Amino acid sequence: MTNPGGAADGLVVAYVPGVTLTKWRGVWRERLPRVPLETLEVAEADVRRLLDAAGADLCFARLPVDTTGLHAIRLWDETPVAWVAKDHPIALFDEVTLAELAGETVLDAVDDASLARVAAGDAVLRVPQAIARSHSRRDLAHRPIRDAEPTTIALLWRADNDNPLIDEFIGIVRGRTATSARTAQERAGQTAGGERPAGHGRAAGPGKPAGRHRAVEGPKPGGRRPSPPPRGRRGH
Repeated sequence: MTNPGGAADGLVVAYVPGVTLTKWRGVWRERLPRVPLETLEVAEADVRRLLDAAGADLCFARLPVDTTGLHAIRLWDETPVAWVAKDHPIALFDEVTLAELAGETVLDAVDDASLARVAAGDAVLRVPQAIARSHSRRDLAHRPIRDAEPTTIALLWRADNDNPLIDEFIGIVRGRTATSARTAQERAGQTAGGERPAGHGRAAGPGKPAGRHRAVEGPKPGGRRPSPPPRGRRGH
């Protein structure tokens, strides 16, 4: 954030559930050991409200988000998965299709109530793979949904936020080294008055290809296999 005098005194980075910042926090500590970097988790529904209230300088968000007045860089796609009880028929296979979920009660809210239903075998959670992994439980398993659309993680920040440390963090996320020409140019610009390089932070509109910033989580498993056997009423 910036103090009333306009100088940056640190950076606040928010993230939605399933996003891990460990790597980038480590690089930040190496390059800027005396500059505070605060991170906080935010619910997906609260991303826009947090940015509008200047509660964070940047936010790793799961699209779609209203990007009016925001800069956005699309970063990577997330594999959708079916999250089920370990004794559920879906857990027998390496992947599933949307058609195979048609007869199931499919939920998408990750809370205690929905997790209890999944553990009892009464429902299936459809979530990004990163969320299932971050809530790893021995009694649950997740399987990729082969033909479902992926979700996308983007880095968002307000267009009127002039904190010069935003460029430093974006450089880290993009993988620029501390000695790269771009990073050196940005630091020189910050020293001269905190202005960003021209053309930086161009927003990626809805549906715009992620280009070189697009990084898919991993290859989706291939191959066909028999559909799960029909399920009758489960007694519990």
